[in-house]
Amino acid sequence: MPLTPLEHDRRYGELDQVIRAYVGQQADDTPERASLALTAYLRHTWHTRPWALAVAERQLREYAEHPPGRLRRRLGEFYAVPDVGLPESQIQQWLHCLADHIEHSVTEGAVPPPAVPETRWEWHARFPELGQFLGGWFSQDMPDEFDGHDAAVADFLMHTDPHLVARLIGELQELLTLDRDESDYALAAAELGMEVSPPEPFSLGTWFRLLTTTLSGT
Repeated sequence: MPLTPLEHDRRYGELDQVIRAYVGQQADDTPERASLALTAYLRHTWHTRPWALAVAERQLREYAEHPPGRLRRRLGEFYAVPDVGLPESQIQQWLHCLADHIEHSVTEGAVPPPAVPETRWEWHARFPELGQFLGGWFSQDMPDEFDGHDAAVADFLMHTDPHLVARLIGELQELLTLDRDESDYALAAAELGMEVSPPEPFSLGTWFRLLTTTLSGT
């Protein structure tokens, strides 16, 4: 029978987090250099859940050394590595390469310094509530569902727990402290799922600042 959620997380939960970091990115890791995707995973995980790195290294090695056989495949009792653009014959070696990079990072204390997110996965990992807000209330369907940006914000406040609203305010403030220009804010908004322009006459940066005030009720 297929894996239960608990069994999945015990065996493959952190491995899955590593693989998800490769969505839309190249799996071009080499023994000498970690890919952009793995660097993003390392940077975010070091600064949020450093203990998970050892789990990731172990799960990657175990999967590479004991890939699922035909019976487990037929029963669905395994983690299916998504297509990362590599031939199946190279997946085992690639997983070992990822584990080696993570082991080196932990044993040598090689921590990627804080930086602006560089991949879609990293944007969503660092700003999860902002991604939910922009992608959920400001998708391309927003003009058909609401009478404007203010109505969408009001609907969000009406249907969202205050604790999550507080987290969103904190993430907006963190984004603004990065002190980026408008093109950077446009990239962030697109990566986080926003598919409409800010309300006129505001730029994205100005609208984000206005949002922090509106959401906090001040």
